[in-house]
Amino acid sequence: MGRMTSGKAREHDVVIFGATGFTGALTAEYLLRHAPSGLRWALAGRNPAKLEAVRDRLAAIDPSAADLPLLHADSTDAASLAAVAASTRVVITTVGPYLEHGEPLVAACAEAGTDYVDLTGEPEFVDRMYLAHHATAQRTGARILHACGFDSVPHDLGALFTVQQLAASGPVRVRGVVRSSGTFSGGTFHSALGQFSRARQMRAAMQERRRAEPRPEGRRSRAVQGKPHRDGVLGFWLVPLPTIDPFVVARSGAALPAYGPDFTYSHYAGTKTLRYAAGGVVGAAMVFGAAQVPPVRNFLLGRVAQGEGPDEARRAKSWFTVDLVGEGDGRTVHTRVSGGDPGYDETAKMLAESALCLALDDNPPTSGQVTTAQAMGDNLMARLQAAGMRFEVVD
Repeated sequence: MGRMTSGKAREHDVVIFGATGFTGALTAEYLLRHAPSGLRWALAGRNPAKLEAVRDRLAAIDPSAADLPLLHADSTDAASLAAVAASTRVVITTVGPYLEHGEPLVAACAEAGTDYVDLTGEPEFVDRMYLAHHATAQRTGARILHACGFDSVPHDLGALFTVQQLAASGPVRVRGVVRSSGTFSGGTFHSALGQFSRARQMRAAMQERRRAEPRPEGRRSRAVQGKPHRDGVLGFWLVPLPTIDPFVVARSGAALPAYGPDFTYSHYAGTKTLRYAAGGVVGAAMVFGAAQVPPVRNFLLGRVAQGEGPDEARRAKSWFTVDLVGEGDGRTVHTRVSGGDPGYDETAKMLAESALCLALDDNPPTSGQVTTAQAMGDNLMARLQAAGMRFEVVD
């Protein structure tokens, strides 16, 4: 068992906030099917009728779910969030966009010494939560973990796995290349457009965090913006991806000496042909431009609903790969992280296993806002491998 989150015993091990949404419901179903016997978990939300409907669907799968506790929690009601945080060791939240709805729960968990996991890919939110609540979480022993879904677990743990295989003593360069057949969730789309529309605020939050965040002594770790090019090792055309993932990986590199004295990470999407790579650049530029024009942005947001996703048959056909190339000490290693549907099934798996790892495993002693590699590392990697995700060295 991992450390308790406070001196007092908690009523629950894990609470899911947002189980009435699409990804939250998948996370609850994953816990139902895969959590160890005796795990004390509960569902939380603001609508009792919807919570009861989720519990009924779970009970149809496993009758034991009929006894799942239902807790009242509303992101606009600080007292309800404080009560939930005080009742459990770990909170999972799928309630986004996080910049709009997320801070009150982060604040409650930081104050209560309760571990927190979400699936945000919003850099501004993560930076603002560091500035506002990292120090409190360090004081109380809470571990605040953002980006515990497809953003950014495969990339963060994949980079850790690559560094471990390379075992270099000098500078290390890693590039991660994502390919996927899956679809993005409505929530992810809404969050992305929201972030694109706040480019100035996002830069300001990042700069403020850089001024406040300590740097490792005698080492450095950086996310480096790459350029479109053809990768000679992988054979793919690479397009830089403007996501949160490289920042998360770089923070792990700063926190862990295993990444070496000078670590750099670059992040790309990979395509087989130049035509698709060029199309990706144009498409990303068009979405970014549309996000700057409120009427166009609102039109696009209205076309994609949150809380909905593809059916099970479509998800079963989806897949992802993250190829990572590490270079150091004159050697090159090629690794790969791969799995099924990235936006839904695998994200629910990563989110649930992250919470279970925090609640149950003997992890390194950490507190404050930390990354998955920093807080759980090999333990979470082993859990995900046991759950069907692959971490491998490619010859």
